[in-house]
Amino acid sequence: MADPRALWAIVLAGGEGVRLRPLVRWMLGEERPKQFVKLLGPRSLLRQTLDRVALGISPDRTVVVTVRQHIGYVAEEFTGDPRPPYVLAQPEDRGTAAAILYAAQRIAWRDPTAAIAVFPSDHFILGEATFMARVQELAAAGDRLPDRVVLVGGQPTSPESEYGWIEPGSPLDDHNGVVSAVRRFWEKPSEAEAQACLTGGCLWNTAIAVAPARALLELGARALPDMSGRLAGLERFLDTDREVTAVQDAYASMSRASFSRAILEPHPEYLGVSSLARVTWCDLGSPRRVLHVLARMRVRPAWADLVDAPVPPARVAVASR
Repeated sequence: MADPRALWAIVLAGGEGVRLRPLVRWMLGEERPKQFVKLLGPRSLLRQTLDRVALGISPDRTVVVTVRQHIGYVAEEFTGDPRPPYVLAQPEDRGTAAAILYAAQRIAWRDPTAAIAVFPSDHFILGEATFMARVQELAAAGDRLPDRVVLVGGQPTSPESEYGWIEPGSPLDDHNGVVSAVRRFWEKPSEAEAQACLTGGCLWNTAIAVAPARALLELGARALPDMSGRLAGLERFLDTDREVTAVQDAYASMSRASFSRAILEPHPEYLGVSSLARVTWCDLGSPRRVLHVLARMRVRPAWADLVDAPVPPARVAVASR
């Protein structure tokens, strides 16, 4: 079994949260990105994510990836924190592909045998200890599936076209059948395709992934060779007076790319999928989803009365027990 001390976390915190901007504007009167907002209680979504991740991965092995324009929010978040995570500030936003691959490169340069778990910072999860135990189990499966990037799949309850969808194949892992092959990956399909996915037993893509660092980087190199090559080439500038400029130049020459669309969707043969069990999961990508989660928690903050949006019938993945 993989040494749990070798498991690292990448927490994505560089997005703008465009769809939640109207809600945040009502709440705060400013254009703060959603991951730095206290939407569900006294902690920001980023802090909730980091507290959840810390149940299984030390802050010393947690990398928060953001962009330079958000560094003020990050500094505010970690003021007074005795054990803050490592913050990797990209010079500009080049999409989730660059954020994940750059962080994975930095981790691999320091720890070549590392396993990596990737977490967005805008999720609601009930059953956090169970969830992190599954993440650690999938990291251990990397010993038996060293060439696969394993995605965490949520059990769908509606034909959601704003999520990615995963069609599971045959079991890959003889160890309790935790991981299955991926026949196909759809990133935000049409409504008709989403309905077909729901009927066909597909899973929602939670955007949480677990893999050996080598497998993650090799898949990135197959799908995006130019971006991967530019990021890999930064190693020679580490800890030199040219590092900042080299990173800026690399990002300036890269095109924006989505990790799901550019890397996962074209290469299902290098993926695995594992369904969440005994865990409730929801992506907080829109005001309606936020209100749905608050209703589920039986909490209604004062700002909720300012949002004229119906609660969706079912946008939460609830795993069977």
